[in-house]
Amino acid sequence: MDADAVATANELLREKGYAERDLAVHAGPRGKALLKGNKIISPFSDDAELVLRVVRDLVPLEAELGNRLLRPADLRAELL
Repeated sequence: MDADAVATANELLREKGYAERDLAVHAGPRGKALLKGNKIISPFSDDAELVLRVVRDLVPLEAELGNRLLRPADLRAELL
C-alpha cells in the first residue's frame, strides 16, 4: 500500500473543501485504496496511485459538487 498516495489524496480532498466523513481515501486490502464517504454513491476502489489521480484530476471542489453525489462509474468513464 502506498501510504504516501493515500495521505496526499486526503490532503487534496481537504484542500477541495471535503470533511473526512464526506469524502476520504482509506487504505484497502492488497495494495488498493478506497475513496468513500457521504459524497460518493459507493466506494471507488483501485490502485492507490490511480485513486490519487482521480482525486487530483476528477473530483470537483466540494462547493462545485453541492448536493450531488459522485458516481464511481462516472469517474471511471472520465479516466478513459
